[in-house]
Amino acid sequence: MNRKTQSSRRLSRAIAVTLVIGLLFGGFAATFSSAAENQPNIVKVGTTSDEPRIWNAVQKNLDAAGENIKIEIVYLTPANPNEFLAAGEIDLNAFQHYAYLRKNISDLKLDLTAIGDTLIVPLSLFSKKVKSLDELKTKQTLKIIIPDDAVNQSRALLVLRNAGLIEVDEAAGTSPLIRDVKSNPFNIEFIEITGAQIPRSLDDADAGIINCGYATDAGFDPVNDPIFKDTIDLKNPAQQAFINIIAARTADKDNEIYKKVVNAYHQPNVADAIREVYKGAALPAWE
Repeated sequence: MNRKTQSSRRLSRAIAVTLVIGLLFGGFAATFSSAAENQPNIVKVGTTSDEPRIWNAVQKNLDAAGENIKIEIVYLTPANPNEFLAAGEIDLNAFQHYAYLRKNISDLKLDLTAIGDTLIVPLSLFSKKVKSLDELKTKQTLKIIIPDDAVNQSRALLVLRNAGLIEVDEAAGTSPLIRDVKSNPFNIEFIEITGAQIPRSLDDADAGIINCGYATDAGFDPVNDPIFKDTIDLKNPAQQAFINIIAARTADKDNEIYKKVVNAYHQPNVADAIREVYKGAALPAWE
């Protein structure tokens, strides 16, 4: 066999081996690519509630629509989920209303945006010491716990005003603080603590203003347990700032995956879950 024929055969074998290797690696690459495409899109949602039913309903809707999206709930308390969101530790959060988000954006210089409404919850007056508002008013002095953040403190003071326990300066509008209390006939000592901690602190006070969500998480009945209930009216412009929202980083406000999460939230079964969890005290805000 001459050298030319041997070289030709070696070249043919080399080409054949190369083709086999190419096919093998091509197959592996196709398999890897297919596996990668089948991996779900994980969306981390920061919340301050460990109640799963509402987000379970959202996930059910995503699955039913054939969306390859998996919600991962990140329970954040007492941490501020807005700071975690801004830092990229989570993708979305759902724990706050518009007024709280606006205050955080202003105070902390965060670039965040609301991308969908969720629900609206009342702030109501709870007590372990008395059974009624009338009984509370028989006391000479009172210790009442209110949220320590300015936005929810304002809302709490308006509830106490509506309950006939204080008068606030009208010039403060919908944002009164303790300094704006102009009449305090029941000698209320205001105790300011983080909203999530108020339910477990009720033993140390006569009463406390508690967010419906925190009350439910603590085992209270948000309909029957308050000694004075906040009234929810979505048509009232003064209350629209207290609609809870899903927030994202502003750069992600048009993210198609996040839009699908919002759409999956805005469904009848999620509205049913909201009513079930909060026993009718909270209302879906998108209907």
